[in-house]
Amino acid sequence: MYHVKEAFYTLQGEGAQAGRASVFCRFTGCNLWSGREADRPNAKCTFCDTDFIGTDGVNGGRFETAMALALHIKALWPREVSQAVPYVVFTGGEPLLQLDSALIATLHSEGFEVAVETNGTMPAPAGIDWLCVSPKGRNPLAITQGDELKLVYPQADALPEQFTHLAFKHFFLQPIDLSAVAHAQIATDRADIVKATTAYCMANPQWRLSLQTHKIAGFE
Repeated sequence: MYHVKEAFYTLQGEGAQAGRASVFCRFTGCNLWSGREADRPNAKCTFCDTDFIGTDGVNGGRFETAMALALHIKALWPREVSQAVPYVVFTGGEPLLQLDSALIATLHSEGFEVAVETNGTMPAPAGIDWLCVSPKGRNPLAITQGDELKLVYPQADALPEQFTHLAFKHFFLQPIDLSAVAHAQIATDRADIVKATTAYCMANPQWRLSLQTHKIAGFE
């Protein structure tokens, strides 16, 4: 059984694949936070900006089999887009709580490339085509290599230099979304954070700047 909060066709908004047409499939649940605001201050990740509770989002639901979910995802990819390889991004919450080799294989059989955005604290099943890890605080990584490491910045307990030795093809710093950390006392504003993130990337060219273009441009 797969539990999906929401699924929709959009453009990837972040990182190395920004601008690419994608079906986003957001699984429910996370191993670092319950998703409830009352639990946020004591969570292992305190700055999540996403609702991943329940299955009541657009195109959300419960799916008994890998094929049922794969066909649900396939139906969201425009039929007339024949010249592009269909692309699905699994996110959450934490998608590796649910994503398994059966679902990956089924999506491959339907012609999809499979991408994952994970906090990296759980092992990944084989067959993922694009693996993006976003470390959260002091939580230890079970995944230390992949396509993309995307670090929300700044995190006092997850500094960029802690990750530069890992075997990723791309390294991104992404300014933290202050709306998700309103409970915290951050003595700055978004412009200052973007400026600081930009300055770090310029001083440390291994890192590239990632902006949440979907929020800037106003799409999901």
